[in-house]
Amino acid sequence: MSDTSSVLRIVWIYPDLLSTYGDQGNALILRRRAELRGIRTEIVHVHSSDAVPVEGDIYLLGGGEDRPQILAAERLRADGGLKRAAERGAAVFAVCAGYQIIGESYGDDADNPLPGVGILDIRSGRGETRAVGEIVADCDPALGVGRITGFENHQGRTALGSSALPMSQTVKGIGNDGHTEGAYQGQVLGTYLHGPALPRNPELADMLIRWRVGQIPPLQPSWGEQLHQERLAAAL
Repeated sequence: MSDTSSVLRIVWIYPDLLSTYGDQGNALILRRRAELRGIRTEIVHVHSSDAVPVEGDIYLLGGGEDRPQILAAERLRADGGLKRAAERGAAVFAVCAGYQIIGESYGDDADNPLPGVGILDIRSGRGETRAVGEIVADCDPALGVGRITGFENHQGRTALGSSALPMSQTVKGIGNDGHTEGAYQGQVLGTYLHGPALPRNPELADMLIRWRVGQIPPLQPSWGEQLHQERLAAAL
């Protein structure tokens, strides 16, 4: 998408398998912040029985339990649509279980390695303890987002390969490994942040829109910015 005369297609992948902690809010806030700028949008719900369309602009994956995560990874690998979309330059934003399965490999509930979709150079397994609670992290300055907040609830630990960059450095919480949180590679980005992440961090939502639209005008601060500041103050 190159101008506001087109429709920004937001593809919500497998809500029947990957939709814990209200992660669908990520799709809703993207639509809202785009439409406030006069950008027409369409949200496409892709269930696990559906083929993943290749022509979307922003693809969203949420969190899920162990078995749904395995099913989602198997079906996404067999379908191939998400990988083809990423290869043609679409933006991907994946959370928690979704973050793990877009990597090269992830662990099942016994920490056996399973193949991921392979669009982000990360490898995930299970840690000895569960990471639960508020998380605060400072994003890579290249992303232009600043400090972000969220809620994490996972036992995963994620190692980045040479092609992926850490999305942020942790200030509070665990994230990937107690030092970094999330990863990105081109326009593919993953994170452990629930909340949902994009309503709690409107600058992160705007970054995804910019990746597909180009420069966008700022919005007047509203409830999203207020929520961000409230959660940041409460977490620290």
